[in-house]
Amino acid sequence: MSTRFEFEGRRVTVQGLGLFGGGAAVARFLARRGARVTVTDTRTAAELAPAIAELAGIPVRFVLGEHRREDFAETDLVVANPAVAPSNAWLSLARAAGVPITSEIALFLELCPARIAAVTGTQGKSSTCNTLHQLLLADGQRAHLGGNIGRSLVESAESMRADEVVVLEISSYQLESLPAVLGGRGTPPRVEAVCVTNVLADHLDRHGTLEQYAEAKRRILGLSAATGGWAVLSAEDPRFATWSDPNLRRLDAFPNRLSDRGLNVREGHFRFHREPLGRVADLRLPGTFQRDNTLLALGLARLLGADPARLFAAIPGLSALPHRMQDLGTFAGHRVWDNGVSTTPDSTLAVFGSLEPGFTLLVGGKHKDLPLEDLVRSAQGRVRRVVSFGKAGELLRAAFQAAGIDARAVATVPEAVEAAFEALEPGEALLFSPACASYDQYLNFQERALTFRRSLERFRAPSPETPERCLDKAGRGG
Repeated sequence: MSTRFEFEGRRVTVQGLGLFGGGAAVARFLARRGARVTVTDTRTAAELAPAIAELAGIPVRFVLGEHRREDFAETDLVVANPAVAPSNAWLSLARAAGVPITSEIALFLELCPARIAAVTGTQGKSSTCNTLHQLLLADGQRAHLGGNIGRSLVESAESMRADEVVVLEISSYQLESLPAVLGGRGTPPRVEAVCVTNVLADHLDRHGTLEQYAEAKRRILGLSAATGGWAVLSAEDPRFATWSDPNLRRLDAFPNRLSDRGLNVREGHFRFHREPLGRVADLRLPGTFQRDNTLLALGLARLLGADPARLFAAIPGLSALPHRMQDLGTFAGHRVWDNGVSTTPDSTLAVFGSLEPGFTLLVGGKHKDLPLEDLVRSAQGRVRRVVSFGKAGELLRAAFQAAGIDARAVATVPEAVEAAFEALEPGEALLFSPACASYDQYLNFQERALTFRRSLERFRAPSPETPERCLDKAGRGG
């Protein structure tokens, strides 16, 4: 079967409903297009209750708590959740039966008539997408934000216009699962620019090695090369030196080295070659890492035709996504920072320079078997004490304590907050930056971060001066 757009009456299996919206969105889309949809997931109905509720009234068949052979070998199309590895035995069964396999993000790319800027990377991809979206809106362009950032766009793809722009975050899982050929309309998706923020150690349980993980990220270049588009890559990362394609135009980024070409920072200005795009001092986003993300977003916006003067004016009003070095205000006399998006040692290490030395660090969760040495070494002289929690709590306590840092392990995030406030000295800051995966106790990093915020409540002073932003219930995922 062609995966193009002929869904009426076709049998389609959606493998992996999940709890993050993509599975439900693609099932709705297919059912409304007349497909005979089967949604199958190894989790039970009770575990998937919120996602099942999103499909109330939609004519889909559920097979939950198991997979069945006929749903993969005797169907016309399988739409696999990106969390399902391409090597999955059920997908292998479908291939052996000659059944085509696609994904929600691939369907969107094939359907979307709009211009697309796609961003991937280990760290900073959500922040770069969020900033780029704001810059395009400030430029007067009609722009959509979606993908791995937490919003499926497949249901709205066909209603988009050719003069609109989509800012699309794509994960390594989504890139790895893309079919070799895209082009349901007979032409490739209009991916005009792509960006890889960085490639650091992560997701090695899925990809095996850092090299294979990098290759999954590198696949994004092919999306832009198919249209003769642009790739924005750091010129300071040796890994990217060989990332090229004869059909691809490259824009180098120099976030730290002086340069008069590419994206660079000089004399306090973000620049596109020698063209000023805004003052660094006007950037209000928390965390020093946001400077690099903003430089990349400005470059992408400029490639998409944004006016330099409008970009310049937009920088002071840029806002950050939640849980990215978010200043929650003062609790019991202590400034508290939420960097709950962190699920790797690198992403915690990256924010140390944003705080004055002498703070308490809360880390923990499920260790990803990534090296801890650099994180522990960087904590020396900066972190006064560590409170660790979750499955990796004892491992982290031992690593920091061996480096001469006061460390204590507890079981849960609420207990970690209690232990931290018992030990904090007057005026000492508290940083929540877990450096580990969340799924030992939580569905995702956001649920864990919101638990951290709720645990702060009893330390909040009953004062009208307490910022309203302290416990905002962030709606956007990471």
